[in-house]
Amino acid sequence: MIRVDPFTLFDKHWALLTAGTADHFNTMTISWGMLGTLWNKPAATVYVRESRYTLPFMEDSDWFTISFFDESFKKDLGILGSVSGRDQDKIAMTRLHPVAAGEQGQAMGFEEATMTLVCRKLYSQGMDPGDIPQEIKARFYADFDFHRMFVGEVMEVEAQ
Repeated sequence: MIRVDPFTLFDKHWALLTAGTADHFNTMTISWGMLGTLWNKPAATVYVRESRYTLPFMEDSDWFTISFFDESFKKDLGILGSVSGRDQDKIAMTRLHPVAAGEQGQAMGFEEATMTLVCRKLYSQGMDPGDIPQEIKARFYADFDFHRMFVGEVMEVEAQ
């Protein structure tokens, strides 16, 4: 059992969302997400903007991880949230070390993470701009770069 404050875990602590294989993966910093129960399964929901390089990795992968870190890695997460893996090896710019995650090594995480949720993708859907309140669109989507939602069953929790 994990004990976390779900209202600050993503927003205040941030996390890395990672998808792909050991040979070809990408990671990005996220500050939006949810944990709970869906379809009688422990679930995590994350959001990826349409413009992000990580999006096709999420779409093509059956697995993804959500990795959390202590405060000493905030600068590294800042780099991974602002530099695109499309153009350069952004992980090399940090102190982080990618490792296989999950019992079968089916996902990628990071050695330095204090907690990694290994998730099997259950569902994804793009946000319908017509269903988003105008004040939210004005604040978060002025550039029309909407999010795609991904729901994963939390299959394992790896904690240090």
